[in-house]
Amino acid sequence: MNVSIKELPEYEVAYVRHVGSYLDTQKAWQQLLAWTNQHQLYPPNQQFIGISLDDTSITEEYECRYDACVTIPHSFVKEHDSEIQFRILPGGLYGMFHFYDTVDKLGIFYQSIFGQWFPNSEYEPDERECLEFCMNNPFEDPEGKAKVDLYVPIRARD
Repeated sequence: MNVSIKELPEYEVAYVRHVGSYLDTQKAWQQLLAWTNQHQLYPPNQQFIGISLDDTSITEEYECRYDACVTIPHSFVKEHDSEIQFRILPGGLYGMFHFYDTVDKLGIFYQSIFGQWFPNSEYEPDERECLEFCMNNPFEDPEGKAKVDLYVPIRARD
């Protein structure tokens, strides 16, 4: 498994929360994209980040939380909107893994990182959230695949 160790800065993001199956997050993304279009927040200046907040082996599928996020510039004036929330994603040390496959296989990818890569590495997972930097729109991909740079928070093993 190919991994790069990276130090990420903290990011301020606007986000829409989805509760339910991780395979049904498109409504949150649609809401966020409509908002980003209104505020002209586009790549390459901004990044789209998905955050899966719950472990599906512990949490029931219908209770899983997911945040569809976009980074916002420091000068951005926040308006309080009932659909859009704001938060800071902490920076720090991350392992970065490239994923390019159908979205339904992302869970298997996570399992291989935590079940195979971590036990054989000099790192252990940190308590921060994994960040899924969305590098394409899978609905526009010729093969229907998602291209994700997955940043997994790490710390040196004690």
